[in-house]
Amino acid sequence: MRRKDREVIDIGEIETILGRCDTVRVAFVDGDEPYIVAFNFGYVPGNPPRLYFHCANEGRKLRLMEKNPKVCFQSDCGHVLVQGEPSCRWGMKFESVVGFGVLSRVEDENERRSGLEALMRHYGAHGPFRFDPAEIHATTVLRLDVREMTGKRKS
Repeated sequence: MRRKDREVIDIGEIETILGRCDTVRVAFVDGDEPYIVAFNFGYVPGNPPRLYFHCANEGRKLRLMEKNPKVCFQSDCGHVLVQGEPSCRWGMKFESVVGFGVLSRVEDENERRSGLEALMRHYGAHGPFRFDPAEIHATTVLRLDVREMTGKRKS
């Protein structure tokens, strides 16, 4: 990272930033073009840390994941516009996380439920959670095993 004064490397701080974010964008490789999708997510700390997503049971992102499960992800929050004079002194306060990992479809029923529960908790819901079995089977749960992630903060 070029601006070391803005780098966040402490995992606790990175997790705090993710806790404030409401979406994660996942970038896939599609031949010679990138393809990016915004997801709602749940984060589970560990070794490796994991992000869980849900989506329909078919579509472009799943086809691309099958071809190449290596992805990049990004999330940002805390945007505050800072105005200045002259105009080139305008800027933005923010926090962000960028990382890399491997994306996979979750097949195990218990982990599927755990992943969905992580999503619910991220958005402020408290269990116990009840999921309609028909809806669970109509939903794909994805797990991103994080290989590397860093944060950035401009205050």
